[in-house]
Amino acid sequence: MPVFESVSFPGVNNTTLAGTIDVPDGDVRAWAVFCHGFTLGKNSAAASRISKALAGHGIGVLRYDAAGLGGSSGAWEDGTFSTKVADVRSAAEFMRGQGHEVSLLIGHSLGGAAVLAAAGSLPDIDAVVTIAAPFRPSHVVHLFEDERDTILQEGSAKVDLGGRKMEIREELMSDLESHDLTGCIRELHRPLLVMHSPTDNTVGIDNASEIFSTARHPRNFISLEGSDHLMVDRAQTSRAADIIAAWSAVYLSSGADKAAAGS
Repeated sequence: MPVFESVSFPGVNNTTLAGTIDVPDGDVRAWAVFCHGFTLGKNSAAASRISKALAGHGIGVLRYDAAGLGGSSGAWEDGTFSTKVADVRSAAEFMRGQGHEVSLLIGHSLGGAAVLAAAGSLPDIDAVVTIAAPFRPSHVVHLFEDERDTILQEGSAKVDLGGRKMEIREELMSDLESHDLTGCIRELHRPLLVMHSPTDNTVGIDNASEIFSTARHPRNFISLEGSDHLMVDRAQTSRAADIIAAWSAVYLSSGADKAAAGS
């Protein structure tokens, strides 16, 4: 039965990020990093359940809290999309230092956009998976559009996000709006699996269409019928993990395989 390890590693801006590695029981096919959504955390339904299920398929996964969330230090409001991308790189580097070369990046919601942006700077990544990801990071701005003028005039505003009051700063908004992932996706040069629900009312299915049409082959699209954006249904997360494991099997190399190839 898969087990888990609690870990911590350095993030950007002198933060310490709290993580969980879901470790397969037996042979490890490959190692992955899972990047969660905007305000969710490593124990959100999508992150925790998909990671645990993948461990059952022999894929070890590091999931972690962004700064200011869960067990991670720092202030969430200090973060931007750029720091989210940088933390994906930090997570992969941490795993490499543990002897676990990461072959697979998985991102949910804004985390999907982050792994698309980060993959190009991580040469050992063999494949990328996005789940309910926006094509443009600026899509997130609609969550606090009503406070836009206040943020611009005063530099920040408190916004209700999923029942929690979160401070949104102008730096975050401008950083989200400054990123264009078109080039990252077109020049990904890795197999890409795009997963999205046609009934996602938070990030519409048109985002998946834009990601898919921009990407080059090999690329695949899976429609997550019946799922909502947060992937709260356990059957849906189990199904997603089964699909990811089956799809990635042809592409992934284990850390041992890479070490042998480089020797």
